[in-house]
Amino acid sequence: MKKYLVAFVIALFPLAGFAAGDGPKLDHMAVDLHNQASLQRGMQVFVNNCLGCHSAQYQRYQRAAEDLGIPLNLVEENLLLGDQKVGEQMTNAMLKEDGANWFGTPPPDLTLEARLRGPDWIYTYLRSFYKDESRPWGVNNTVFPDVGMPNVLEYLQGEQVNHCTPEEALHHEVKIDPLTGKAMGGCMTIAKAGQQTTAEFDKTIYDLVNFMAYIGEPSKLDSHRIGTNVLIFLFLFFFVAYALKKEYWKDVH
Repeated sequence: MKKYLVAFVIALFPLAGFAAGDGPKLDHMAVDLHNQASLQRGMQVFVNNCLGCHSAQYQRYQRAAEDLGIPLNLVEENLLLGDQKVGEQMTNAMLKEDGANWFGTPPPDLTLEARLRGPDWIYTYLRSFYKDESRPWGVNNTVFPDVGMPNVLEYLQGEQVNHCTPEEALHHEVKIDPLTGKAMGGCMTIAKAGQQTTAEFDKTIYDLVNFMAYIGEPSKLDSHRIGTNVLIFLFLFFFVAYALKKEYWKDVH
């Protein structure tokens, strides 16, 4: 048994080394699939800002609307693009060839992106764009260096600048004034204000990533509901089964 335990511990060493890799510091966000208002706002942000280039081809508008409590007529009036129908998949009209010409590679489908990279990675990535005139789109990213994507949310966040050294950029930090919610200095700073304060922008990104976590596994909402009902049933059934057992065995000696 000792030999097996030693072999098991040794086998874990490579995993520990991988976990301690020299990657960027990621800001944590707690996904809340029961926060319906957040998911609704996230769907709105996704359609208005992401769906022009990216797609979510494994998710349908109608399924999302029903899960998130959005009336179908509101989806049809405000979220559908072109002549799309509410029962169709969340796709766009961009051709892969055009995406490759414009961005160097076709923009990826985002349906499973939250499961692939994790919500923390996306949450930090979308808040880590900074001005870099040497790049084709005029921006770079501390989480994904030399990114080929423009900062489509700059109109909300504002123009962020990076004062970090390459080492500091891995653990960058934006200091927030707790009274105003605005950036007040640090390694990454807002040089030109956008439509939102830093605190408001963080909330917008939270809602967006929360929605992306939902589309990555829509059945999770049903799983939570069914799991809760099963536990309640088992709890009640225990007392019925116990009473039946007492009744059955009371005359057995």
